[in-house]
Amino acid sequence: MMYANRTSPVGMHSFSLKIRWAFWGTWSVVVCCTVLFFLAVVGIHLAVAGPVPDPDTIDQVTTTGQDPSVTLMFGGDVMLGRLVDEVIRERGPRYIWGNTLPLLLAADITMVNLECVIAKKGTPFFPPRVFYFRASPRSAETLSIAGVDYVSLANNHAMDFTAAALLETIQHLDRLGIAHAGAGRNLEVASRPARLEAAGVTIGVVAFADHFREYAAGKDSAGINFIQVSLMERHFARVRSAIQMARADGADLVIFSIHWGPNMRQVPTPEFVQFAHAVIDAGADIFYGHSAHIFQGIELYKGKLILYDTGDLIDDYYVDPLLRNDQQLLFIVKTSRAALQRVELVPVLIDNMQVNLARSENFADIRKRIARLSRRYGTEIHQEKDRLVVRIEK
Repeated sequence: MMYANRTSPVGMHSFSLKIRWAFWGTWSVVVCCTVLFFLAVVGIHLAVAGPVPDPDTIDQVTTTGQDPSVTLMFGGDVMLGRLVDEVIRERGPRYIWGNTLPLLLAADITMVNLECVIAKKGTPFFPPRVFYFRASPRSAETLSIAGVDYVSLANNHAMDFTAAALLETIQHLDRLGIAHAGAGRNLEVASRPARLEAAGVTIGVVAFADHFREYAAGKDSAGINFIQVSLMERHFARVRSAIQMARADGADLVIFSIHWGPNMRQVPTPEFVQFAHAVIDAGADIFYGHSAHIFQGIELYKGKLILYDTGDLIDDYYVDPLLRNDQQLLFIVKTSRAALQRVELVPVLIDNMQVNLARSENFADIRKRIARLSRRYGTEIHQEKDRLVVRIEK
């Protein structure tokens, strides 16, 4: 009976099913093992190589991840004293910026030269100055409202009310978190670079002034970071040392700021041009000049930017009918660690202690003048809608 059952059709069918199940079972195991092995290999590859980037983001990763861009705004002298101080008290701290405020706030870093002290303390410097510029502490707020990130203190008004006013000015800036360079309680402090960070880029700013000598900081006395504009090693060594100090502090970009030369000079002297070139050769990325109260030309030198003079941004000064020191510019610089990318100029007009975007005839006058002044250095200025542009060759 047992034998018959083993040789019956039913028994044979059962045996055949077992063989087939065994075959498919073995094949399934092989297939599963193969799939698992493949997945394991792929997993190891992804773990080592990382995820495959989205094609739409490849350019962003390679351009911004490895060498990010930063937008810098350069303004000229900001004088908050006298009538400007009065109008701030009467109309509030936003008034003086007019319709340029959104533009100032749009930059990653905004820089100006502070052409006054902000203080209650201090007595007028002796021997007497022709002009003394001092703003009340309430006016400090107007800088932060405009998004000013850095001010240069190396200039011919930082010591108008002696050391007490200068040191109080620094206290107000520190309280507002506004970086500064170019002046301090002694020469060591006055010589230190400012350090700023934005958009993944670290920026060092060193600041000097070539006047007044009597405002110079000493080993144990407050004042400005005074320097003589000269290529003689005993003078220029301090420039080189300052740039190296900024690099050692981690700066990806070094900006050299200087308050230099006489008022109302339209064109820098050949000696000043040589000095600016030497500063770039010494390792600075951007040369940022101011003092003349009118803007001067722009030069691209060895791929680096020289702003010989950025003029004024806000003041209460008498307007020269020929030089038109009320017609000014804001300078917008987009750059990466590796290369300058774009330079834009925005014409502005100072009127009634307020700065606004220049229109019509004022815009045209400014465009013609900066084009003429820059052409002497081989720099062409192009108009693109409401901006003037220096095109950077790639």
